[in-house]
Amino acid sequence: MHMADALISPAVGGTMWVATGATAAYCASRVRKTMDESRIPLMGIAGAFIFAAQMLNFTIPGTGSSGHIGGALILAILLGPEAAFLVMASILSVQALFFADGGLLALGCNIFNLGFFPAFIAYPLIYKPIAGGGERPSAWRTTTGSIVAAIVGLQLGALAVVLETTFSGVSELPFTTFLALMLPIHLAIGLVEGLITAAVVLFVRRAQPELLTRTAEQRPLSGVSVKPVLIGLAVAAVLAGAVVSSFASSNADGLEWSIARVTGTEEELQASGSAHDTAAGVQDRTSFFPDYGFKEGDADGEAAAAEGTDDGPAVDAGTSVAGLTGAGIVLVVAAVIGLALYKRRKPRANEGG
Repeated sequence: MHMADALISPAVGGTMWVATGATAAYCASRVRKTMDESRIPLMGIAGAFIFAAQMLNFTIPGTGSSGHIGGALILAILLGPEAAFLVMASILSVQALFFADGGLLALGCNIFNLGFFPAFIAYPLIYKPIAGGGERPSAWRTTTGSIVAAIVGLQLGALAVVLETTFSGVSELPFTTFLALMLPIHLAIGLVEGLITAAVVLFVRRAQPELLTRTAEQRPLSGVSVKPVLIGLAVAAVLAGAVVSSFASSNADGLEWSIARVTGTEEELQASGSAHDTAAGVQDRTSFFPDYGFKEGDADGEAAAAEGTDDGPAVDAGTSVAGLTGAGIVLVVAAVIGLALYKRRKPRANEGG
């Protein structure tokens, strides 16, 4: 559900940049007050895991479409909604800048759509009441809460995409038809994301249940060993980014599929204008792994990507390198954000003591 710049007008894109920036500032102020050392590596590793997991497009049977998780709900369960929004902003910014995944003009829209609704609506208003908040919920309640919350978060995000596209008026996609395609396909994607979310939560509950309890109750993680969770998420991130991502579905994702069904063509929408051209120019210069692969003309990369093809399907080197590189960048960016907020908190804590 990463929107391209061709769907967005400068006015709508700019408005959503402001809304996202204001939300990020609010989140930073909230996280700074409660940040502790244990959450710094957790922010980085969890962000890297979600980046890698988003590369795993799964086929939606009978549609010719595919989907991938958004991940903000998982982040909210592990980190709290405010920290989750900041980590999602890190992930989506890295994707847009270095992998040309989602437009720069539309980046404010993408962060808000994929970050705000799952973290601030689906998690506190749906997941926590169903899953039981700080108490130890049953596997059934955890799974139910994960599925319902994931579906609602994606449905709201899909609705926002349609509204932002309609208000922009640059694509001429009819509102009713576009909405009628976006909501059902993201209902199916939300179901799968809910199951994946439940699997992650159940793993964390076995590895360190106190992490979930303290996050739900917005308490520090002091004295809680999060090492088993960090190791599990790190291993999953490496496997997903380096190996499994090469076998992800090549079908168009839910947004691309919906647009193709409306327009009757597989060709990407195009939009011209100074803002669109500037954003595209910046992205061309910064994206060293466009579409999660080596750039065209990179001889070494193309040779590496071709290795193993004589013996049948093999892990694509370009995708693997992109997955590991992106996960590493997100890990550093998210951890640095956490560290900066923690260091800004320390003087206040000392003054209060």
